[in-house]
Amino acid sequence: MRYRTLIAATLSAGLIAAVAMPATAEMQEIHAAKQYGISYLGLMVMENHNLFEKHAKAAGLNDSKIVWSTFSSGSVMNDALLSGNLQFAAEGVGPFVTLWAKTHGNIGVKGVSAMNSMPLYLNTRDPNVKTIKDFTDKDKIALPAVKVSIQAVTLQMAAAQAFGQENANKLDSLTVSMSHPQGMIAMLSGKGEVSAHLTSPPFQYQELKDKNVHRVFSSYDVLGGPATFNVIAATTKFRDENPKSYKAFLDAFKEATDWINANHKAAAELYLAMTKDKNSTVDDILEILNDPDIKYTLTPNNIMKYVEFMHKIGSIKASPASWKDMFFDNAHDLKGS
Repeated sequence: MRYRTLIAATLSAGLIAAVAMPATAEMQEIHAAKQYGISYLGLMVMENHNLFEKHAKAAGLNDSKIVWSTFSSGSVMNDALLSGNLQFAAEGVGPFVTLWAKTHGNIGVKGVSAMNSMPLYLNTRDPNVKTIKDFTDKDKIALPAVKVSIQAVTLQMAAAQAFGQENANKLDSLTVSMSHPQGMIAMLSGKGEVSAHLTSPPFQYQELKDKNVHRVFSSYDVLGGPATFNVIAATTKFRDENPKSYKAFLDAFKEATDWINANHKAAAELYLAMTKDKNSTVDDILEILNDPDIKYTLTPNNIMKYVEFMHKIGSIKASPASWKDMFFDNAHDLKGS
C-alpha cells in the first residue's frame, strides 16, 4: 500500500512539474535572406535599423538576433529554407509558388507577406529584336534562374501569348542563369553571347541609360497590370514553434515598409550606402521610388495569374483555390489577388 502511495505521489509530482515547465524556448538566432536589387529595400531597412531586434525585445525575446544573407536566386534560397538553415526567404513569386506547391500538405511553406509590386523589364542590345518573336538561336537571355525564377515564368507567359499555350517553353533554351549584377554586366559588355536581360529595378533602369539598349516588354504588359514581384516565405513548422519571433519579424517588416513610403530620399541614401552601388545616384534611386509603378506594400497583387499559368503548363501540380491558401492568416484581411 505504501509502495502504491509513493508511486501515485511521484506521478502526481511529475505531472505538476510537467505542467509548470515553460514551453520550448524560441530560436535565439534567426536567419533571413534577401537578393540583389531595390525590391529588397524593406529588408535592408530592417537590417540597418535593427528592427527585428527591437520588436523581438518588445516581445520578451531579449537574446534574439537575426543573421542576414544575400542569395543570387530564389531556387538556392528555397533549398536553404527546406533544410532549416533559413527561417525567412525573400524571393520572387515564381520560386515561392513552386515551393508552396511542393510542400503543400507536408511541411507547408507559406507566404508571410508580399513585399512590393514592381515591373520587370526584358531589355536587349540587339536592334533587330523589337518583340520576343524576333529572338533567334543566336540570342541568350540572362535571368536569375532558368525555368523557376519569376523572370523565367514571365517570359514563358509572354511566349504563350506570342506563340500559343503549347509553346510556352519556346524561349527557355535561350535563357541562362545569372545574378542581376552579372546579367547586366554581361549584356552591356556586348562581348559575349548574352544579348538580352530580364531583370528588375534598379538594374533594368541602369541598362536603359545605355543608348544601345531598349526595352522589349514589361511584366505589367504581360500580366495586364501591376503585380507582386517579391514575397517573404517561411515554413509552418517554424511559425508554429516560434510565434513571437515570427510576429517580431512581421512587425519589423511592416515598420520598415512604412518608413520607406514616408522617407523616399532617406531610403534612397540607405540603399546606396548598403549596396555600394556605383552605377546610381541618389536622384536615380529617388526617381525609381517615386515611379507610380513601384509600390512597397504587404498586399499580394495578381499572384493568382502566375499560379494559374504555372498550373496550366504543368510547372506545379497543386493549385490553391485562393491566394489566401498560400499565405499565413496574418495576411488574410488584406485585399489581395
